[in-house]
Parts: sequence; C-alpha cells; structure tokens
Amino acid sequence: MTLTDLRTKIFADGADLDGMLAMYRLPHIKGFTTNPTLMQRAGVTDYAAFARRVLQAIPDRPISFEVFADDEAGMERQAREIATWGGHVFVKIPVTNTAGTPTYDLVRRLSHDGVRINVTAIMTLAQVRRVVDALAGGAPANVSVFAGRVADTGRDPVPHMQAALAIVQEAPTVELIWASPREVLNVIQAHAIGCHIITVTNDILGKLALLGKDLDAFSLETVRMFHDDARKAGFAL
Repeated sequence: MTLTDLRTKIFADGADLDGMLAMYRLPHIKGFTTNPTLMQRAGVTDYAAFARRVLQAIPDRPISFEVFADDEAGMERQAREIATWGGHVFVKIPVTNTAGTPTYDLVRRLSHDGVRINVTAIMTLAQVRRVVDALAGGAPANVSVFAGRVADTGRDPVPHMQAALAIVQEAPTVELIWASPREVLNVIQAHAIGCHIITVTNDILGKLALLGKDLDAFSLETVRMFHDDARKAGFAL
C-alpha cells in the first residue's frame, strides 16, 4: 500500500500556518480542517485575520472553519459570515451546543440555504442519522465522526464507521470524515471501508512515510536507535 493507492482523501488537521503551508505543497493532501482548540494551541488570537491569511495562501482546496458561539442565533450568524469567505470554505457546526441541545434544525436551514456544512464532534450513529437527514438535498457537506475518540472508549471504530458510512451514502452530496485518528493504521482502515475523507494531524502525517515500510529494515533501525541513544547517554555497567 502506498499513498497513491489510497481512495480515502487525506485532509490536514491543524492551525499552524507554516505547517498548513507545508502540507499544501504535498499533492496527497486534498483539504484542510481547523477548530478552535487547534487555533488556541497554535496561539491564534484574531480568528478572522488568521482565516484570511490561510485562505489567501490556500485558495483551491476545501477547508473547514468552525463557529464558536454556543447559542443557535450566534452560530447561525457566524456560519453565514464564514461562508462568505470563499467557495471552498466549509462551516463546522458542532452536533450540539454545550448544553447538549442538538443543532439539527440549524444544520438543515444553513445547508438548504447553500452553506457548505461540516457537522463536527459526532460520536453516535443516532447523531449520524439525524445529521444526514438534515443535510439530505442541501449543499455539499461533511459528517465528521470522531472515530479516534470512539476508540478511546474501548470500542472498535471500524464497524462503527462502516455503519456510519452506510447512512451517509444515502445522501449523495454528503461525505463521511473519519476524524481524530490516532495512528497511520487508521488511514488504512478508512481506506478499507471506503470512507470518503480522513483528517490527520501533522504528527501522524509525518509518519505516512512509514506506510508499507519493510519490517526487517524497521527492526534494524530500532535496534540502532537504542544503541545510539545508550552511547549518547554515556551509559556504563
């Protein structure tokens, strides 16, 4: 398996502009996603100014920016503003607000008004069903299921994502995102089930060069690493 064999599109997930530009230079990176947590960690303080810099540098691949209001009216206002930033912009709407109130009605309204939506923080298949029902017949959209967080709970994400994909495929304008992957294996798993997109942070993207690596060579490199590190530390017995 090589990168050119992948049928799942890889989207870079991050908010460090230099890192995003480095990923933009790679032809196998088909799009980008961000979120407020990644922005905060990257030191972003002016949301709109950061977005303008990103969109000027990355004018031709899908990119998602998330609303950060917690009330429906605020989310809608921010979503409609973000949607004006470019034809390749998707607006991330969380599946609920912080009180657990679903955003399905807002998602339906925005999508059917032509706003490209990326519904985020989805975990359950019931949420997938309600979101797909809201998006069906609307603008092109993404459904982000946090497979990595599902796996963090001890659940196997593969059958979970297979079931999510079966629901998403009922709506031709909607694509499923395998979100929050934890390792390169998740990229292969997403490919195997036919998931449309996987969002990958730069630390995992850096490991994609290991895809299909010869395990004997990898073993030898590991032995040499242990030996070199022991020598550098000056260990003696």
